[in-house]
Amino acid sequence: MRKFRLGGRAIGARIGTTGGQPPDIEVVGVVADAAYHSAREAPPPQFFRPYRQSPAGMVTFYVRTAPGVDPAALMAAVPAIVRRFDANLPVEDLRTMDAQFDDNTSTERVLTTLSSSFAGLATLLAAIGLYAVLAYSVSQRVREIGIRMALGARALDVRWMVLAQTGRITVAGALIGAALAVGIAQLGRSLLFGVEGFDVRAQAGAALLMVVVALCAGLLPARRAAAVNPTEALRAD
Repeated sequence: MRKFRLGGRAIGARIGTTGGQPPDIEVVGVVADAAYHSAREAPPPQFFRPYRQSPAGMVTFYVRTAPGVDPAALMAAVPAIVRRFDANLPVEDLRTMDAQFDDNTSTERVLTTLSSSFAGLATLLAAIGLYAVLAYSVSQRVREIGIRMALGARALDVRWMVLAQTGRITVAGALIGAALAVGIAQLGRSLLFGVEGFDVRAQAGAALLMVVVALCAGLLPARRAAAVNPTEALRAD
């Protein structure tokens, strides 16, 4: 309809496939857009003709199963049903729509699995790295923490001090990560099926996950800092 600019007047209109010839195909119905060859591609402009008006060749049929019917059992019965009409008709490549879709998106599913695995590994390494930085920072600030506690700082205050440092590192990392995510969004859109260029929900979920991971990485150093004995800390220096 859009290709031939038929608008709402498609039924009864005529279209043609040969330049310079009068339109010889009458439109008798309109169907919704659907993927044709690849699930990743946008539905192409196309029209359907009755098989009796088309050159003979390979024919594809779709069979809808009733609710509760096993598709495998139906596929096993199809060849026998076809042989009742013509024993010479071959029936090949029977598959369910789910299997067809899985086969069509196998490359994208492999890329998705690899991307998820690398993302999980990167998150784990980030948590380990952040923990190491905070633990080293606490070990270098033992005297400072001891002085603060000797002057009246509570264990809760020391915990918040370490967690505040964790928050600053997290915010800086989140800002840099968001900028990089916007930059490589188009790459993910071209490689992964069904992924938009920039998904606000995905970015918000990633930021929330980073905050949770950062807090978990900072809890143990914060507890160690709060457990510092002021007397021992000052005596050790």
